[in-house]
Amino acid sequence: MTVAEMQNEIMRLKAERDVCILAHCYQAQDILEVADYVGDSYGLSVQAAKAKQQTVVMCGVRFMAETVKILSPEKTVYLANAMAGCPMAEQMDKDYIAEVKKQYPDHAVVCYINTTAALKTICDVCVTSSSAVKIIRKLENPNILFIPDCNLGDYVQKQVPEKHLTLLKGGCPTHAGVSEQDTLSMKTLHPNALLLVHPECRPEVVAQADFVGSTSAIMEYAKRSDAKEFLIGTEMSIAEHLRYECPEKRFYPLAKRLLCVNMKCTTLPDVLAAVSGEGGERIELPEDVLTGARRCIDKMIELG
Repeated sequence: MTVAEMQNEIMRLKAERDVCILAHCYQAQDILEVADYVGDSYGLSVQAAKAKQQTVVMCGVRFMAETVKILSPEKTVYLANAMAGCPMAEQMDKDYIAEVKKQYPDHAVVCYINTTAALKTICDVCVTSSSAVKIIRKLENPNILFIPDCNLGDYVQKQVPEKHLTLLKGGCPTHAGVSEQDTLSMKTLHPNALLLVHPECRPEVVAQADFVGSTSAIMEYAKRSDAKEFLIGTEMSIAEHLRYECPEKRFYPLAKRLLCVNMKCTTLPDVLAAVSGEGGERIELPEDVLTGARRCIDKMIELG
């Protein structure tokens, strides 16, 4: 089958089988074109909860599919490719953080959405990259154990100096792989380009940015800006997608290592297999995990 034929078959099957397809921004363009919703991880789970379809296929990574299930426990949720994990979400598990919490009994535990459902059950509140500053600023406790991304945590600490954040050595290996030298080299190569970066990048990279924000915020900023050239400091697929949406502008990945192999695990044939009922992994979570993780997310909604 050609790409177009496969896309047409996916569109036919999802209508026939009443399936909602979610695609994270980091997915390939051919997958985005067949999705019902495209966006960041939490935003996709909210859209899934609102969707009329009772079957959902997540084109992303495992923690994203888990979040969909947490917010829509009555729906059937599939991860399009079972191998698509998130190295950051897998860095810290429930048992490890339970031990760390004993060292900081006076700290509120704030987890990034890029964590497993099981880990969320022992955290006080969940945050996204776009809501972290606002939510942590609202917390009554001045002492915060922020997990797992120390780079995002460093960014939040600088924005909310009145709080004390304890950080662990975790984070996104893709974003953290970009160095200050990479950034300086690209700024020299493209001196007129604005630098837009994700707060999961290293502090020395973030410090050079013209704009810092979530993936969706980066895309919106680039589309609204009057500037014509941009260095994109997040997964390189975003530079590609922006070229489709804004062909009159120039977009350059900040570094060639900004490639998430886990996001690239999912292919258009995987989506076809999942929609047809012949592939993907059905996401099942125990009732105590659904309830405990939902409490953590509900607190985020309350504060954010």
